[in-house]
Amino acid sequence: MSGHNKWANIKHRKMAQDAKRSQLFTKLIREIIVAARLGGGNPETNPRLRAAIEKAREASMPKENIEKAIKRGTGELEGADYQEIIYEAYAPGGVALYIRTLTDNKNRTAQELRHVLSRHGGSLADLGAVSWIFERKGVITVPRSQVANVEELMMLAIDAGAEDIDDSDDPIRIITAPDDLMKVKEVLDQNGYKSEASISYIPKNTVKVSGKDAERVLALLNALEDMDDVQEVYSNFEMDDAEMEAILSQMNQ
Repeated sequence: MSGHNKWANIKHRKMAQDAKRSQLFTKLIREIIVAARLGGGNPETNPRLRAAIEKAREASMPKENIEKAIKRGTGELEGADYQEIIYEAYAPGGVALYIRTLTDNKNRTAQELRHVLSRHGGSLADLGAVSWIFERKGVITVPRSQVANVEELMMLAIDAGAEDIDDSDDPIRIITAPDDLMKVKEVLDQNGYKSEASISYIPKNTVKVSGKDAERVLALLNALEDMDDVQEVYSNFEMDDAEMEAILSQMNQ
């Protein structure tokens, strides 16, 4: 498993457990609003909205909040006009960052982003400088505890249209083309697997970091994830698992 994937799993568990739940709701609401605005308010015909709603339900967001967010997106209710803006950046050690934001004030977001990057040894990159490193893919995760037979899961996913499966860690990750994401998830759900689906950006190559660079990369990622306007941060770092656990444990003291 790449460093970024392990970091994402740890972050996901932490966000679900600690006081950042309200921040998580803010990010999910923005995602639902933008998804509904771009693709309509019907999740059956809008895969991005469907995935956002499922994430909101998994986070125990009240149904009323979800419905209001959809109506804001479709224009039935008034609300902020969020734009999706992608920023490319570098972290310490030459690590590439692909930062997806949803903002109602791009000047504020850019200023805050520059400040956070500068404070942690990173910098904004020119347009296109790192985007070529990342491929847009659908990602489905299945907890290993649900999988009695990994080979059976693999065959089921591949037959449904999956491109690749990574069973080297927990959860098991299934990679699809973006347009096939919900189709594959439906097949897994119908066969009794409880899965989570999302669109992600997967790096084609990675950069190994350790020592001070590893500490600074994780500190920067943590600071970026804490920004309200930042939805997702994708990176291409590799890091020893034990070192990552030790750094994160020290950060949380």
